[in-house]
Amino acid sequence: MTAGLFLSATAGTSLAQDNGNVIFFHPDGTGVNHWLAARMHTVGPDGELNWDKLPALGVYTGHMADRVSGTSHGGATVHAYGVKVLADSFGMNGTEPLTAASGQDMSIAQEAMEAGKAVALVQSGHISEPGTAVFVASNESRSNAAEIAQQVIESGAQVIMAGGERDLLPVGTEGQHGPGEREDGMNLIEMAQELGYTIVYTREELMALDPDSTDKLLGIFAHNHTFNDQERERNLIDGKPTYNENAPSIAEMTEVALAVVSRNEDGFFAVIEEEGTDNIANNMNAAGTLEALRRADAAVGSIVEFLEDRDDTLLVMAADSDAAGMQVYHQEEGPVEATTSGGGILHGVQGTFGDAFETAPDVNGNTHFFGIAWTGYSDVAGGILVRGAGLNSDMIAPLMDSTDVYTLMHQTLFGATN
Repeated sequence: MTAGLFLSATAGTSLAQDNGNVIFFHPDGTGVNHWLAARMHTVGPDGELNWDKLPALGVYTGHMADRVSGTSHGGATVHAYGVKVLADSFGMNGTEPLTAASGQDMSIAQEAMEAGKAVALVQSGHISEPGTAVFVASNESRSNAAEIAQQVIESGAQVIMAGGERDLLPVGTEGQHGPGEREDGMNLIEMAQELGYTIVYTREELMALDPDSTDKLLGIFAHNHTFNDQERERNLIDGKPTYNENAPSIAEMTEVALAVVSRNEDGFFAVIEEEGTDNIANNMNAAGTLEALRRADAAVGSIVEFLEDRDDTLLVMAADSDAAGMQVYHQEEGPVEATTSGGGILHGVQGTFGDAFETAPDVNGNTHFFGIAWTGYSDVAGGILVRGAGLNSDMIAPLMDSTDVYTLMHQTLFGATN
């Protein structure tokens, strides 16, 4: 889409009808195949996930300016600016400055803050993960996590929740979750306190918070990610759970974040990401991926419950790529031994492609065995869908380019621009 020609490229010329708030939920790396596996495992082949119940649906095209498959940082940049960029981009076009499709030299989140709207950045990964950070930070390399973390803290976002304490504290400083790793001597936790943020470090502290009396919130829930994105066998050897037990789930973070920012009389924009669905899948950890998907779907349920009380908010959700090309295949025989995991029964038999699982019961009360196959340790261009509910969700078209996600969000927040 050409900057200045602010109409949807693939969704026709339909424009959002009303202005309001936007919740952008990004379950990273999830294609239709991932949700199929989650459905079988969590609610059974005939059941419905929260994701299944969303009324709006469109096929997502997420190619980049220089390749057919998306990247996390390049894809997030497209969502934040509405412009096709090079795959290796973090709030820029490669290493060049970027003008958004609206003609502004800022992201949609920065534009929202300039308009007086509250912004929430909620992330199960570390604070510099691009799915949320790129909405307020720009850098020549996504590897510069310490620089990006500083931009996030200084961004003005009203709510920030993530892991990544290591990039907020200097070397030699012991934090709540481990030692700091910043080499510039800056203590961004102290900076956040000076900026007026209430800081919490655990699920217990977050759940004890009163959102009605909290104006700015920083939640730092892990040294790095709030999950352990290793192969399942390595987590078992190391004695590590898939998700850190003291960290809140993405659903719990979402509920508190929305309670805080929805108090803003000028409106809000929330960017929420479940990163485990991508990182864990890219390590071909089937059991962990199913747990991440269950958590992502619980967050969808929390958002839908929030929408029930209001008609002024759009939920739009999409991934930018298909993590590891996850596929479900039939297993003729059940496994020998079983342990419980996530939303179903995990059978710990390693087969040709991976672990074997048993579905939740189908409509007839029967369960079935299935396995997970992968294409490899990388993101691919799979079957990604745009889903939505609430205000203007009927503007989600059968075919939605990644730039159209930005367009719909921008038009809902600010109105149509011709």
